[in-house]
Amino acid sequence: MKKTRFINCIVALSIIPLCAGANPSELQVLGWVENAYLPDPGFELKAKLDTGAETSSLDSRVIKKFRKGGKRWVRFAVTDRESGEEFILVRERLRTIGVVQHDGTKQTRPVIEMKICVAGIFVETEVSLIDRSEFNYPLLVGRTALAMFALVDSSETFLGQSRCGEESSQEIDS
Repeated sequence: MKKTRFINCIVALSIIPLCAGANPSELQVLGWVENAYLPDPGFELKAKLDTGAETSSLDSRVIKKFRKGGKRWVRFAVTDRESGEEFILVRERLRTIGVVQHDGTKQTRPVIEMKICVAGIFVETEVSLIDRSEFNYPLLVGRTALAMFALVDSSETFLGQSRCGEESSQEIDS
């Protein structure tokens, strides 16, 4: 039986398929689950690549919003699920978003900017903070980040050939 592959891409309103201005031939084809790396705090985790979500989200606990120096900040904890080690991070809060869950409940989430690496590509992107402990994947990479470097093959997992931190890693400006 022949296996059919479907690749998701953002389609611009101009009817011409574009991936956030990136040349489609330069985009990597990745699976719907890939290994990712958070350079700060410095651990690897599994990520779901979700073209249905606009903003990326990260499993975070003890999320505390505060003001300092006239700016809005957030302090939160992230846990390396492999080692169990917990890291406390502080980032400037860019905004707060409202999200309607599949069951109809509404959540508000702080959004920060964070560097992530997937398949050897480092991207600075917006990430919402939420308790994802009930989900299999602690990081969800949304279409805004994906459009900078990837096409998603929804029938495959772990297609990324490069690992983060190797010499082949690249950085993409948002």
